[in-house]
Amino acid sequence: MLEQIDFKKESQKIIDWIDNFYTDLKGLPVKSQSKPKDIYNLIAAEIPKEGESLDDILKDTTDIILPGITHWQHPNFHAYFPANSSIESLFAEMITTALGAQCMIWETSPAAAELEERMMEWMRDAMGLPANWEGVIQDTASTATLCAIISARERTTNFTSNEEGVPPGLRIYCSTQTHSSIEKGVVISGIGRKNLVKIGVDDQQRLSPTLLKDQIERDLKNDLKPCCVIVALGTTSTVAIDELTEISAICQEYNIWLHIDAAYAGTALFLPEYQWMMDGGDSADSFVFNPHKWLFTNFDCTAYYVKDADHLIKTFEILPEYLKTKTRGLVNDYRDWGVPLGRRFRALKLWFVMRSYGLNGIQQKLRNHIELNNYFAAKIQDHPKLELIQEPFLNFTCFRHVGEDTYSLQQLNQMNEQIIESINKSGKAFLSHTVVNEMYVIRVVIGQTYVEQVDVDDLYATLIEHLPLG
Repeated sequence: MLEQIDFKKESQKIIDWIDNFYTDLKGLPVKSQSKPKDIYNLIAAEIPKEGESLDDILKDTTDIILPGITHWQHPNFHAYFPANSSIESLFAEMITTALGAQCMIWETSPAAAELEERMMEWMRDAMGLPANWEGVIQDTASTATLCAIISARERTTNFTSNEEGVPPGLRIYCSTQTHSSIEKGVVISGIGRKNLVKIGVDDQQRLSPTLLKDQIERDLKNDLKPCCVIVALGTTSTVAIDELTEISAICQEYNIWLHIDAAYAGTALFLPEYQWMMDGGDSADSFVFNPHKWLFTNFDCTAYYVKDADHLIKTFEILPEYLKTKTRGLVNDYRDWGVPLGRRFRALKLWFVMRSYGLNGIQQKLRNHIELNNYFAAKIQDHPKLELIQEPFLNFTCFRHVGEDTYSLQQLNQMNEQIIESINKSGKAFLSHTVVNEMYVIRVVIGQTYVEQVDVDDLYATLIEHLPLG
């Protein structure tokens, strides 16, 4: 039993607080209305000399912390990509925190390692990924992409980089639309920002295979070494799906590592009708998607798959004496499958979510989000002063206010920026933007676990309320 505190009695206060939070969530501003230092100035300047009661701490959590939170679980949070959660995931996190296990190797908690192995197989098979791929849970897609870049670096240099340092002239290729974490990964890996080559896209914002091959040929002629191509199944800006078949063939022709970044849209592979997105991707070397974005599993939880687990382990393995065990080689010691030594027990929340919903329940909820998005996009299309920028895809829509024909592009961009700012300040919804062909456009992603049609109607009403007059 825990000492000095009546766990059963005091924990009920936490349960009540969480229950009240979810009950009241719709009435809270979606985006925090705090200004810089508002929260900081309300927090005591020094640690208290004596311990304080849970009642006092919870009161300050409500009065001080809650106003400074942007509510990612609010049904009218539609910015960026969601980091959705669920009650089932929350339950698992409570148990994970109670266990307090450090799951770096099999010996430190066999159940954590073996549940992780099985959960990665569950998802792989449900998504139609190659049966020979093996997976590991990373914290975020940024870390998974870094692992892919470093693995590609070691294959290209025959593992001499880990021993002697990174040679100059290794080249990483991605489209102009891919995520900023790729640039960070190239920097951290030692390959260098100047060796990240951003390839142009077609009219659907997809990486151009022709331009990619031309660039590879130029680099080879200049004695540079093509190392890794990173494609996107769902770009951050417009959820564009890069064409894998041609790009895979190019990577095989030149023996270049192919990494698939499906951080957000990868969840749609749970739906058979969207598994076409992976056509041509069976030969890829690595693949990442985030259950913590659209699979009802709270942050952080990233699924990273590789074609050759031995290569991944050889890239990251370091074996000090204190980590040598008799089970080595018989089990998965996941600290050798990525950057950190310390690892949380993330597999438990995946287990809770997937068992609670079942595959049919997961598919039903995903399809519902897609239907709600189509419903919202139809409303946008029917409005005379709103314009869809592209066809709605999955649960994503991007559009803009077009106003009068006399407005310039600059004026329209300013007007759309003001619309987003006005909506976000109202607290009724939270939206973000992107730029497509120099147009400032509004993004909407309908992916909250418990979002309903009434919430989409509220979003549309809020949007109309904040459109410029005239």
